[in-house]
Amino acid sequence: MSLEKFKICVVGLGYVGLPLAVAFAKTKEVVGFDINESRTQDLAKGRDTLGEVSNNTLKISSNLSFTSDLNQTRDCNCYIVTVPTPVDSKNTPDLSPLESASRLVGSVLNSGDFVIYESTVYPGVTEETCIPILESLSGLVLNKNLFCGYSPERINPGDKVNKLENIEKITSGSNSYAAQIINSLYGSIIDAGTHLAPSIKVAEAAKVLENTQRDLNIALMNELAVICDHLNINTKNVIEAASTKWNFHTYYPGLVGGHCIGVDPYYLTFKSEMEGYIPNVILAGRKVNDGMAYYVADRVLRSIPKRADKNNRCLIMGYTFKEDCLDIRNTKVRDLALKLSESLVVDIFDPYLMTEHINMENVTVIDSPVENTYDCIVLAVPHKKIMSMGIKKIKSFGKAKCFIFDLKSAFSSKDVDAQL
Repeated sequence: MSLEKFKICVVGLGYVGLPLAVAFAKTKEVVGFDINESRTQDLAKGRDTLGEVSNNTLKISSNLSFTSDLNQTRDCNCYIVTVPTPVDSKNTPDLSPLESASRLVGSVLNSGDFVIYESTVYPGVTEETCIPILESLSGLVLNKNLFCGYSPERINPGDKVNKLENIEKITSGSNSYAAQIINSLYGSIIDAGTHLAPSIKVAEAAKVLENTQRDLNIALMNELAVICDHLNINTKNVIEAASTKWNFHTYYPGLVGGHCIGVDPYYLTFKSEMEGYIPNVILAGRKVNDGMAYYVADRVLRSIPKRADKNNRCLIMGYTFKEDCLDIRNTKVRDLALKLSESLVVDIFDPYLMTEHINMENVTVIDSPVENTYDCIVLAVPHKKIMSMGIKKIKSFGKAKCFIFDLKSAFSSKDVDAQL
């Protein structure tokens, strides 16, 4: 099939799917499908409530339409699935969104259609879980009249510099024909070029490796931060000194949440354990990072002024999983707030957060902090809107002996009481 004949349906219009749909709509007809009807209605009116795509861009994308009606996707011949792949409360991969999306797509496939998955999975999911669903519901046969591929997303929510078009894209296909077509398809929108992997499993493994590597590097820095705390030296100063060596890779400590680094390694460890190997290093990194919110809470609680008043107040500034991003999925600031709320009354201020986003006892989302109110302030997520206040303004929210903890070392160590 020639690329000119492709009509694309992007399934899932979140942080990954929407920018992808917009990019392809520059040269092809694209239908954006999502089961969330309010989401597709907002997008049809030119409003992206996630803030990833400008309203003006949506309004001028004449090749792009949005729907929650699966019937309106039946004339598409290339389906790209970008639904979430979370973990459950036991950190076990939850493939139900991916399986559900596969059933939807399978029910509307026609002979010769392409299906490409971008959702992060462990090696084998596309071929062992998704494709059998497609074949069963469509009656089509892989590599005969159905062609599939895997091209892992590399979207960085909130990043306006490293965007879809300028990040090299991994591609793969179910056979050489599918691989070449899929590679050319993505090559038509990715300025940075593509990397054609030799198999779907290689592409799947590469994706989970990317985020597992970052997870482990941050875990090392988090463990360093705990050690430096015991030694009473500044972690950031140590990292800056070490980074003068040419082969040192610079990472900084912090809370590892979100839908990628804090989740994807569990997909790799799950598959590894299925095959009989316990990945001790990866699991150790996960344990360190998942525990950092509780360590920070303990660090704050043992440092605030001791008062008889049991209503000591804490202000947490920033709640989303990373700076300048609206996404609150798997934010570890929630763990921090819950732990602090056992001993303190906690207020959360985040310019991207609305009251209905959270429901925690002794925790309140506020529109703006009040001066001379808090016994401790935790600078958790350094959004630009928070940093622009300046440290003097932030300090004014605290009482005379307020303890200020700068979790991401956003300010000079001279201007705060402690940093991670």
